[in-house]
Amino acid sequence: MSFVGCCLVYIQSVLSWFAWMVSFHLKQNFISIAVVETSGVMGDQKRHKILMVSDFFYPNFGGVENHIYYLSQCLLKLGHKVVVLTHAYGNRSGVRYMTGGLKVYYIPWKPFLMQNTLPTFYGTLPIMRTILIREKISLVHGHQAFSTLCHEALMHARTMGYKVVFTDHSLYGFADVGSIHMNKVLQFTLADVSQAICVSHTSKENTVLRSGLPPEKVFVIPNAVDTAMFTPAPEKLSHNEIVIIVISRLVYRKGADLLVEVIPEICRLFSNVRFIVGGDGPKRVRLEEMREKNSLQDRVEMLGAVPHARVRSVLISGHIFLNSSLTEAFCIAILEAASCGLLTVSTRVGGVPEVLPDDMIVLAEPDPSDMVRAITKAISILPKIDPQVMHLRMKKLYNWHDVAKRTEIVYDRALGCSNQNLVDRLSRYLPCGGWAGKLFCLVMIIDFLLWRLLQLWQPPEEIEEVPDFSLPNSECPEFKEDGSLSLR
Repeated sequence: MSFVGCCLVYIQSVLSWFAWMVSFHLKQNFISIAVVETSGVMGDQKRHKILMVSDFFYPNFGGVENHIYYLSQCLLKLGHKVVVLTHAYGNRSGVRYMTGGLKVYYIPWKPFLMQNTLPTFYGTLPIMRTILIREKISLVHGHQAFSTLCHEALMHARTMGYKVVFTDHSLYGFADVGSIHMNKVLQFTLADVSQAICVSHTSKENTVLRSGLPPEKVFVIPNAVDTAMFTPAPEKLSHNEIVIIVISRLVYRKGADLLVEVIPEICRLFSNVRFIVGGDGPKRVRLEEMREKNSLQDRVEMLGAVPHARVRSVLISGHIFLNSSLTEAFCIAILEAASCGLLTVSTRVGGVPEVLPDDMIVLAEPDPSDMVRAITKAISILPKIDPQVMHLRMKKLYNWHDVAKRTEIVYDRALGCSNQNLVDRLSRYLPCGGWAGKLFCLVMIIDFLLWRLLQLWQPPEEIEEVPDFSLPNSECPEFKEDGSLSLR
């Protein structure tokens, strides 16, 4: 996109924001919601008011989106107030309410690249300030390192004196141009963060090395799976035909090129093996060319993009789940497959070795020949796998209730951090680099001045605060004894 095109997109976003703010304030006078007092749910000292921020949220589907949604639902059940902030998706703009009374702000910022909004540095400050004051937020929780909205939200929140927590869901390298740029941005964002969370120990090591964050500020809290949603097939499948399932974005990082070499070799070695590939992406063309070249139309089924609601129905039609990622901090898809009773074959990368016990997964190097060896081994031990037993084990290993309780501890630690003035905060940015440190300080000083200007233009007391409410117990998500989430 040209520079002029970028400017037009930005101007359109700003105009959309003003129009949305006017319509939003008008709607508040006519919207009536049955309010239930929540002050008795938890003590005022323990009840947190959290703003989850990321470019990645529903209706887009992925690991980050699921993590934010399920974590928010569990925190609501624990009595906290949770609000989600993301950008507009198509016509979905404004305020929406989801299951359990989860409030979502879809601000009118259009995605610029890969579902990320255009970096504006200060363009989101007015709307961020309004939402933080209206919702009486006490803590901001940003998700995903390459979310532009997350970085800007954490920057503005710290300027306004809010405590912030950051969760990193991905791994990055150190050598290529993109990683070097992203690591410097992460160093800027995490220089003044209150606490950080990573989804695996490998991810923690990666984040600490990239950002320079003290290790004692970084907590490891793994993802989880809704075992009530991902259950095995009622009857055990026959082994006369072995079905291998692949559900992934068909991109380079997810190892789609490995699949192009592995699938024909497995089909050559085993005449009773069939593949079902779910997902879409730029590498889908290569897979379809491979299928045509090797005449595997009857043995390789291409489903295209699979909605999350249909993932379970695809998984239970197979015996083995194949993950070919080249980098992965923590693969939720593996948990979903194991919860459905599938034996997993995966590349030994990132935090994947930490996800499942050795008897539930076969690991391989990200090399076609080693992956063929791992799949061969998985087929040989498949008769020993009991899907129901595997599902019961997953119930004990992972649940969102445990993730929420551990995240709650991180929030308590973050809110216990001391408040610092602008001068003390600027001293954290200077060590980020000879030129970069000074540039980061300049960015924060301008952000502080713009915030003070907004304070004068529209004092906080002139911004109407919204009443807190919670749904009656009969309409709230419910935890089962195994920790799974029941959304009634």
